[in-house]
Amino acid sequence: MQASFLNHLAGESSPYLLQHAHNPVDWHPWNDEALNKAKQENKLMVISIGYAACHWCHVMEHESFEDPDVARIMNANYVSIKVDREERPDIDQVYMYASYAISSRGGWPLNVIALPDGRPVYAGTYFPKGNWISILEHFVKVFTGNRDELFALADEILLQTKKIDKPTGMGPGTTETPANMDELFGNWLPFLDMENGGSKGAPKFPMPTNLEFLLDHFYRTGNEKAEQAILLTLDKMAAGGIYDHLGGGFCRYSTDSQWHIPHFEKMLYDNAQLVSLYSMAFALFRKPRYKEIVYSAFEFIDRELTSENGLFFSSIDADSEGKEGAFYGWTSGEINSHLGEDAGIFSDYFGITKQGNWENGLNVLHVSGDESAIATKHGISGEELKSGISKSKEILFNIREKRVHPATDTKILTSWNALMISGYIDAYKSFGEQGFLDKAVRAATVLTEKYLREDGSLVRVWTGESRFINGFLDDYAFLISAFIDIYQVTFDEKWIDRAQMLMETSMKLFLNTTTGLFYYTSEQDQALIDRRMELNDNVIPSSNSQMAGNLFVLGHLLYRDEWIGHSEKMVKAMQQSIVQNPSYYSNWALILSSILHPPFDISVVGEDWEKITRELLSGYHPDIILSGGRDEGSMEILKGKLVPGKTRIYVCRGKTCFDPLNSVDEVIRLIFKE
Repeated sequence: MQASFLNHLAGESSPYLLQHAHNPVDWHPWNDEALNKAKQENKLMVISIGYAACHWCHVMEHESFEDPDVARIMNANYVSIKVDREERPDIDQVYMYASYAISSRGGWPLNVIALPDGRPVYAGTYFPKGNWISILEHFVKVFTGNRDELFALADEILLQTKKIDKPTGMGPGTTETPANMDELFGNWLPFLDMENGGSKGAPKFPMPTNLEFLLDHFYRTGNEKAEQAILLTLDKMAAGGIYDHLGGGFCRYSTDSQWHIPHFEKMLYDNAQLVSLYSMAFALFRKPRYKEIVYSAFEFIDRELTSENGLFFSSIDADSEGKEGAFYGWTSGEINSHLGEDAGIFSDYFGITKQGNWENGLNVLHVSGDESAIATKHGISGEELKSGISKSKEILFNIREKRVHPATDTKILTSWNALMISGYIDAYKSFGEQGFLDKAVRAATVLTEKYLREDGSLVRVWTGESRFINGFLDDYAFLISAFIDIYQVTFDEKWIDRAQMLMETSMKLFLNTTTGLFYYTSEQDQALIDRRMELNDNVIPSSNSQMAGNLFVLGHLLYRDEWIGHSEKMVKAMQQSIVQNPSYYSNWALILSSILHPPFDISVVGEDWEKITRELLSGYHPDIILSGGRDEGSMEILKGKLVPGKTRIYVCRGKTCFDPLNSVDEVIRLIFKE
């Protein structure tokens, strides 16, 4: 790479865009100047989309975008635009659907050839240099010699993209009966890996919402297969190389079917959701290992992903010193040198071999042996084994800290920060750690001050001192959810007021009044070639399913039956997809479960509200919605419920309220009786 080059990305703030600022390719950010240039000069566009922690994005940059020969072809014949998918998920969404329509495949880097008006004619992911040059030259030739062919192709691709991820409604055979959830789980079961956890095959992604559904389904039905699937997956992930045994936190996915070898990038959204998941699982199963996972993940997040003002950075790169995973790998010789006489035990425990369990003689730590067998082999007790492993991990962590660290993407995104806030709240519920609540409230307060405008609209991310990107639907959906979560553990009404305000703003900016679903982009934003909805749940729940859940909970808390009805309408619009493909619609399935098994609205009012609420929160109860406080406050749901000198617990379900109760034990007995 020649540092003398400087293109139009030099003034950007995104770490991903800045990585390409010195490429000889004359990259532009996505803006009116670049889009108008393509039209005025009648040039094809290259739209290249990725993110800072993306390993194959780096590879293609080094092979192609730093190459002067490639740059000459692109600069002469194309207007080239770089997009950070985390800043502009709307652009990524539109062109990713085009990639699916063209090849049934997607991923990053996403490289698109588009007409001057932005309509795609070709899309794919990583291309070696020779292939990329061939593609560039081919489309220049076709555009010069047979332009009508490309126009017809663009029309067909756009038509096909509009068919992807559409609401399916209620099809033949779908009902609104509770048996639906058993049918749904039965449809899912053949795809679950009952040996290694997760879904069958490789690569393996954690998919937190899928696992939350399994947890919820076991709680509600006692289904042993659901219990087996969730415990197996949580245990295998915690033992695998996808989990950082030295520094805490999880990598994005494993490249194999056993969770052993990760793709080493660490994403805020994964760790936020997995903290929630392991906290919930601890509340239900009380396994000490799950608590260890949560606390070590927070140590990682505090150390590496938390900004000075208490908000959270986006990700940590997979690469360091130009190599993927270099920060995390160990040779057998290094282990022996650093740990001395303890190396044998450590190597047996974590699968360290002389030839390496990964590549180039390197080892990735993953728990590979039975603890009791290892202890017996080395003539030590189980407690001595645990103590020795803990000591060795501390030694290696301190040594690893001296290595060159992978780069951190310091973007602060509203939606991902909201997920992290909810992660802290879920951990607070399960463990009662005041610091977790404090960090959640601090982050939510800063987000409110810096990212929430006076008119009730949101900023997704600041891209400069006076430049910003408007919030997308996921920013609203997850922040509303985070505010609801904070309210239900503090009973501070300002959080529910803010959630209500954001919901009302969302209705104005995003709602499709025909379907009742929400567009991903707001009325504030310049239109792209297609205005999409985000419907299927992936590694992050879809913004529409999260909004449906928010409407359902807020409807109960605020006595707004029209919002509960709106939520039910949204679920009905997706019901056929939910039942037929539950692993792609698992957050929707959670809401369907709540609709079919109505929640308990529990209000705790009186001086001891905090003690009683803490006790309630420490268990796993996905079927309760909480409100309350020392007095009745201003919410309709609490009116008439204060009894001077007493703390009372009010339980309602549907339109039926039970006699006031005095203890959590009485509440639990009532819930399980009903």
